[in-house]
Amino acid sequence: MKKILLLTLPLALAATTPALAHINPAEHGSFGAGFSHPISGADHMLAMVAVGLWALLLGGRAMWLVPAAFVGTMIAGFLLAMAGVKLPFAEPAILASVVAIGLFAAMALKVPTSLAMALVGFFALFHGYAHGSEMGTATAGSYLLGFALATTLLHVAGLAAGALLGAGIGRTIIRVAGASTAFIGLWLALGA
Repeated sequence: MKKILLLTLPLALAATTPALAHINPAEHGSFGAGFSHPISGADHMLAMVAVGLWALLLGGRAMWLVPAAFVGTMIAGFLLAMAGVKLPFAEPAILASVVAIGLFAAMALKVPTSLAMALVGFFALFHGYAHGSEMGTATAGSYLLGFALATTLLHVAGLAAGALLGAGIGRTIIRVAGASTAFIGLWLALGA
């Protein structure tokens, strides 16, 4: 039963609309606004959980290096937005990240850890840029801490869900969850 519930995780994440949405930084403080941003949209949540699922399938040092690369590069994207650098195609790249990282997990794509870090880092740059460009009146430091913590927790959720499923049929369920994530990413991209 637990495995079936975890299989539906990507669908449940996409179907929910968190009550927090994008918190108004002026009303709720910078940390809360930053923390709510990654969990307020299916695109961010799905991509970040998929990073954890794929990292688990890669195994070894990739289980912490791949999520760390995502968070680190996301912070770099945030800093680019703060510096006023224009990064084109941020929203399409974020949607592409849901599809691509979902597919990486669905295929259990085995690549060197450094390549996996570069792949998720590419997409993380756009996620961070979006966080920075949507910061509003929040204080940059605490806002950054909030979204970095929320992102890390979403990566851990993907790792934990995969670890709970275990090997064998669990690995198949993780791959189905990755495929579901990619499908939902396509659905979001097409505006369905």
